[in-house]
Amino acid sequence: MLSIVLATYNEEKNIETCLKAIKDIADEIIVVDGSSTDNTRELAQKLGAKVIKTTNKPNFHINKQMAMDAATGELVLQLDADEWPDNQQKAFIKKIHKEVVDSGFTVGTKYSGTTVAWWLKRKNYFLGTYFKKGGQYPDPVIRLYVNGYAKLPQKDVHEQMHVTGEIGWADGHLIHYANPTFADYLRKFNTYTTFKAKQLETEGVEITLINSFEYFVIKPLKTFLQIFVRHKGFVDGFPGFVFAIMSGLHHSVAYLMLWEIKELEENKHGKK
Repeated sequence: MLSIVLATYNEEKNIETCLKAIKDIADEIIVVDGSSTDNTRELAQKLGAKVIKTTNKPNFHINKQMAMDAATGELVLQLDADEWPDNQQKAFIKKIHKEVVDSGFTVGTKYSGTTVAWWLKRKNYFLGTYFKKGGQYPDPVIRLYVNGYAKLPQKDVHEQMHVTGEIGWADGHLIHYANPTFADYLRKFNTYTTFKAKQLETEGVEITLINSFEYFVIKPLKTFLQIFVRHKGFVDGFPGFVFAIMSGLHHSVAYLMLWEIKELEENKHGKK
């Protein structure tokens, strides 16, 4: 059995496209939903998914792992609601699934094969184009694995799975229709920078002149140059330029949010 698992929150714009794209290869679809306020759960159930409702956690990888833990298939494909495999990748997944099943593997036993997980190349959509450079292609992610051989650390929103065994490369591409509009990008930008601000607080980063210079000048400039120059983001034209600028601003906005967190804490404890 092939299990496809997702974690969602307010994904009614994407969930139907995603589930319809994979229904021909999925034996089991599991959606862990973080208490969406739109019709995500209803749409997922209508398309045959098993839906598990939970809370919307700041680190959504916790919900992803919950979905992974609920999978009962021998082979598992983990997706976001704005992703789906192209036809070449679906053919590869079906081939690997057959190999895993033919090996006699059952969940909870030892897999006799060598490769237990696979890197999937992604095509990332941003402002009307799929990136070709800027470190955003091929943008490999580990999403396909033999059940029981991969796990998310659940410490960061951009982490890769930890795999027990060898990792191969899948054919085809994972289509990532991430940011069809700039408003979609800004919504995710806010989510990521909020999470990063809380990480900075946990790490004990202080609001100082030196840190301010680092987060407002050094880090944004370094990120921009890495994406736009070193990784040739200029090849993607204006979208590549915007992405490089906004990626640099992640540092500044997260630092500003950290300052706000500290201000609120100080006011709460009557220090001002």
